[in-house]
Amino acid sequence: MHPIDEAKLLMTRRHFFGLAGTGIGTAALATLAAQDAQASEGLSGLPHFPPTAKRVIYLFQHGAPSQLDLFDYKPKLQALRGADLPDSVRQGQRLTGMTAYQTKFPTAPSIFKFAQCGQSGTWLSEILPHTGRVADRLCLIKGLQTDAINHDPAVTFLETGAQIAGRPSMGSWISYGLGSEAEDLPAFVVMVSQGVGNSQALAERQWASGFLPSRFQGVKFRSGADPVLYVSNPEGYDTSARRRFLDDLAKLNEITYKDYLDPEISSRVSQYEMAFRMQKSVPDLTDLSTEPQATFDLYGPDSRKPGTYAANCILARRLAERGVRFIQLFHRGWDQHNNLPKDIAGQCLQTDQASAALIQDLDQRGLLKDTLVVWGGEFGRTVYSQGTLTETNYGRDHHPRCFSIWMAGGGVKGGLTHGETDDFSYNVVRDPIDVHDLHATILHCLGVDHTKLTYKFQGRHFRLTDVSGNVIRQILA
Repeated sequence: MHPIDEAKLLMTRRHFFGLAGTGIGTAALATLAAQDAQASEGLSGLPHFPPTAKRVIYLFQHGAPSQLDLFDYKPKLQALRGADLPDSVRQGQRLTGMTAYQTKFPTAPSIFKFAQCGQSGTWLSEILPHTGRVADRLCLIKGLQTDAINHDPAVTFLETGAQIAGRPSMGSWISYGLGSEAEDLPAFVVMVSQGVGNSQALAERQWASGFLPSRFQGVKFRSGADPVLYVSNPEGYDTSARRRFLDDLAKLNEITYKDYLDPEISSRVSQYEMAFRMQKSVPDLTDLSTEPQATFDLYGPDSRKPGTYAANCILARRLAERGVRFIQLFHRGWDQHNNLPKDIAGQCLQTDQASAALIQDLDQRGLLKDTLVVWGGEFGRTVYSQGTLTETNYGRDHHPRCFSIWMAGGGVKGGLTHGETDDFSYNVVRDPIDVHDLHATILHCLGVDHTKLTYKFQGRHFRLTDVSGNVIRQILA
C-alpha cells in the first residue's frame, strides 16, 4: 500500500479535527512543556498537607533477613531447641515447597547474643553493632505482615502494592505525585549491590512505572565508568552535536504528537532532556574522590569499592543532598535457607556499618529530619529449621506472618519499638500492620493522603494502597 493511502486509513476522527484546528503546533508544544513541568514539579495540590519528609531512602534487603537473628529477641526459645513447633502456633500455615515435605518442624533459636542498645533499650543482635549505636534514632517495627509467601510476589507486593506485576512502583507513584527537587537528576534512582549469600532474581520491573508515563520509572545507577546506560555521548560525538540532535528530534516528536496525541511522546522528550542534563551531573555525583577520608572511615572499608552496598549508601546521601525524591538500594543475598548463621553474619558485615553511617551522616548534615530512611526485606523467616538443625547451623524458610523493619528520620519517632510477636516470632500479638499500612505511612510522611494519590487506568482510579491502608500514627513524631 502506498504510504499516503496507509496514512489516510490510520486517520481517526480525533486526528482529523485535531489537524483541522489552527495553532496546533503551539498547542502541542505547550502540552509537552506542561507535562515536562509536571514531571519535575509533581501534581497540582500536592503535598496535601505539610510533610515531615521531603525524600525517602529505602534500603531494601532483598531475600528476606531473619527477624529472629537480628531484631526479634526470643530468649525463651533456648529451652525449646529442637522441639517440634506446636500446631497451635503454626495454625495450619501454608508452607513453601521447600518445607512442605517435612514432618517435623524443629525449633531453632538464634545462636547470636542480643543486647539492649541506647537509652531506649532496643534489643538488637550482636551482629548489628553499628546499628546498635544509632538505636535511639530508629523506629523498630516488629509486627509487619504480608500476603505473599514467595520472593517475587512478595517483593512485587512491597514495591507496587499488588502481587501481580504491572502496577507502578512506590518510587514511581511518589515521583508522579511530588516530582523532583533536582533539575539535573531523575526523581527516582535505584542501585543494586550483591551480598555474600544466596540471591533471588531481581526483576527491573520492581522499579518500573507500570501504567504511569514511563518518565516516572526508576533510573538504575551502576558501578563502573558509565553509571547510567547510554547517557554518555558516543566516541566522536560532542555535546554541541548532541544538543542539535535533540532539538531536531524534538521537532520530529512534535509532528508525531500532533498526529497521535500520545502522552508517551512527551515522556520521550522529557527523558531525552533529562539524559542530556545528566551528562554533566552524573559524573560529578558519582565521583567519590571529593569525599574526605572521614566519610570512608564512617561508612567502612567497602565504601571505596564502586558497586558495594557501602559505596551506594554514600551515593544515596549525595543524591538526597541534590534533591532526588526517592532513592532505593537493593542489597541481594539474604535468602538463607541453609547455613544461615554464617551467611547472615557475612551480610551484616557488608551492610551494618554503612546503614548506621548513613543515619549518622544524614543527621550531622541536617538532612535526617526531612529524610525518611527505611530498612527491611519482603517477609520474615520461620522459627523452625529448614532441614537439619545442629548446635551451630540451621536454615529458615519464608515467613509472611511477621517480620521486622526499621525506619528513621522524616517524622517518625526514634527509640521506639512498635508491635510484638508471640514467643516463637511466628504470629503478631500486638499492633499488626500490613504492607498497605506501611505504604500509607510513607506517603503520609511525604505530605500525601494515600487515598487521594490516584491514576485512572482502564476505567478505574488506581492507587498505591489499592483499597486498603491505614497510617501508623503511633510511630509518628
